Amino acid sequence: MTESGHDMLQETRPLWTSKEVSEALGVPSLTEWQAQGVSIDTRTLSHGDIFVAIRGDRLDGHDYVSNAFENGASVAIVATDAELNNVAGVDETHLIRVMDTQNALEKLGQAARNRITGQVVAVTGSVGKTTVKEGLGLVFSQIGKTHISQASYNNLWGVPLSLARMPADTQFGVFEIGMNHAGEISSLTRQVRPDIAVITKIANAHIEHFDSLEGIAHAKAEIFEGLDGLKTALVPADSEWAPLLMQSAKDAGAKRVVSFGESDASDVRVISFKLHDHCSCVSADISGQPVTFRIGATGHHQIVNAMSILAAVQVFEEDLTSAVLSLGEMKAMDGRGRRHNISLSDGDLVVIDESYNANPESMVAALKTLGQFPRLGQGRRIAVLGDMKELGSQGDELHKNLVEHIINTDVDVVFTVGSQMKLLQDALPGGRRGAHATSVDGLKSFLTQEVHAGDAVMVKGSNSMRLSELVKCLIDLDIEEGFGASTVQNEGGIS
Repeated sequence: MTESGHDMLQETRPLWTSKEVSEALGVPSLTEWQAQGVSIDTRTLSHGDIFVAIRGDRLDGHDYVSNAFENGASVAIVATDAELNNVAGVDETHLIRVMDTQNALEKLGQAARNRITGQVVAVTGSVGKTTVKEGLGLVFSQIGKTHISQASYNNLWGVPLSLARMPADTQFGVFEIGMNHAGEISSLTRQVRPDIAVITKIANAHIEHFDSLEGIAHAKAEIFEGLDGLKTALVPADSEWAPLLMQSAKDAGAKRVVSFGESDASDVRVISFKLHDHCSCVSADISGQPVTFRIGATGHHQIVNAMSILAAVQVFEEDLTSAVLSLGEMKAMDGRGRRHNISLSDGDLVVIDESYNANPESMVAALKTLGQFPRLGQGRRIAVLGDMKELGSQGDELHKNLVEHIINTDVDVVFTVGSQMKLLQDALPGGRRGAHATSVDGLKSFLTQEVHAGDAVMVKGSNSMRLSELVKCLIDLDIEEGFGASTVQNEGGIS
């Protein structure tokens, strides 16, 4: 059974009691209560939750305390210096006052981490971390009670919140850790204290905040600083930064370093594979044990992701047979490769939704997957690409460099959105140029008129470019919408 935020099933015991929270925070309990969840957002708060009033850059959770109680919060954790408005009628005994609510959330997370006897995995990387996190959750949920961080809850709020939501009887905890700057992962991994720390890949994500890819590699390697228990590091063997990552793990006190990938030197390696329309078939060597299995997603990147998942299973000495069977159910999520078959009057249109995020590495992988998509009659392979953010001074060059990959992967037409993707559009051969717009609003009506039955359309860009709106416009073309006929095929995404 998998636990994930508010997707968790009702516990046989409360997630938190007033006594447990009092001990975790070092404050007296004014009344007895129980809570089934923890929330920092009143829009998603469930009845019986603890509400933690976090002060963010733009919003202050203290402004929403009354909303929290209206939505059924058990208690609210608030700052002692906060002026609470519009809380008339709220029982003071259900307000827990602390010096710093961020610190209180982290203390709750640490108390949750301390009380479990299960094993914990933390995942980071420039690409693939959410996909690997979800895959680990899928595999371990077939073995024991598993808690995974919700969505992309991987920052200074998401990580302690995910920890605080972890039930006491968790057998496997899986957490995603992200970063924009050096030093951010260090604090978060020390909160998670993983038995296994995974780095999926090093790529040009957030490069504007770093001097080089080496700087990104060092920042990602901070995840090893929190290693606890088994103290095992999983590193991508095929990366040019593998030696740096391995040494960083050893310097951080890792007892064991396991490599995964396609290299012959990998401890967990791909022997052979074949990509199909809706799955991938793989033969692999898992530290000397041969396995052959199917992944319920297509794409070369998914095969390497699977190696990191199986490496974690092997380190925990769990059943590989159960794990590889679970990988047959591994699917992509919205924005990370989810496929939609759209029914048009004269046939089907395929939409590949990669709209959640993008960097040069994941963009190339997505283009490669599109280029491998089988042609349907006279259908075209169409890429709809939005700007890749946080690339700094290298941004223009990295956008223009996609031309070679578009040509090599046999993509027919490219539509672009954003100022930097205009550089790519101008560099494309004439026959491959589609329309360009400065924003998604300028492309919506044009794109929906240009696509036809048989086309395969892949949509990808940084999340701030709002390309998910283009995906929705394409889905809305379904002539059978409303009857549930738009078929979703969860294929291999790039995260």
